[in-house]
Amino acid sequence: MSPRRKYLLLGAAAVVLILIIVLGIRLFANRADDHGPRPDQALPGTVLLVPGYGGSRSALTRLAERLSATGRTTQVLTLPGEGTGDLLAQVETLNAAVRAVLRNGAPSVDVIGYSAGGVVTRLWVDRDHGAESARRIVTLGSPLHGAKIAGLGAALAPDACPQACRELAPGSDLLDSIDKPLPAGLPWLSIWTTDDETVQPPDSARQAGAVNLPLQSICPSAQVSHSDLPTNPQIEALVVRALGTGPLTEPTTCP
Repeated sequence: MSPRRKYLLLGAAAVVLILIIVLGIRLFANRADDHGPRPDQALPGTVLLVPGYGGSRSALTRLAERLSATGRTTQVLTLPGEGTGDLLAQVETLNAAVRAVLRNGAPSVDVIGYSAGGVVTRLWVDRDHGAESARRIVTLGSPLHGAKIAGLGAALAPDACPQACRELAPGSDLLDSIDKPLPAGLPWLSIWTTDDETVQPPDSARQAGAVNLPLQSICPSAQVSHSDLPTNPQIEALVVRALGTGPLTEPTTCP
């Protein structure tokens, strides 16, 4: 082979190698941005329950036990700052729990957010690509658009209103950041009670893109306070159904 031909072949090989490297980098970058397919809706896995303001795990114990009785693995999270600190720190706790569950072999993860725990869940979906990890989500009486009591506390007694309280005030920067529809295709059921004395207005729990359900729309005689939401038998039944394998649709009859 002549030296000229040899150099031409070497040059062509170098060009091909450069193209392979460039394409490899692009494919890797695309793969890094690809957070994977949404979990298989037919394969229920672990259920993570996120407490509300104040971080009390006991409020969700009964609901966790009801789900465990159906064969589901459940975990009630322990929130940092006793559930009154920065909501974004609570989001980090939820995200770490999701990653641990999936890393340990669970086929999927469902999330239940009670009260402010639902806001934490919505922030997680927005900031940590939660729609690519969650199979289904249920929120109970969550002030997704704020609660008047938090707004009053932030305005009239800011020193007595911890960071989570201020962040739950209507119109806060954090709430404004999630005032938008859910990612397409994410099954989400938002339940609230019209008797809610804590989250005012109660329909602050409404989430664009979700199945939105005021309990009294199907159970007109139900009298359920905010604190009763996680333990009410009718709501328990709705949650169990929502986290099943059938389509998540709007219930039409009282369980």
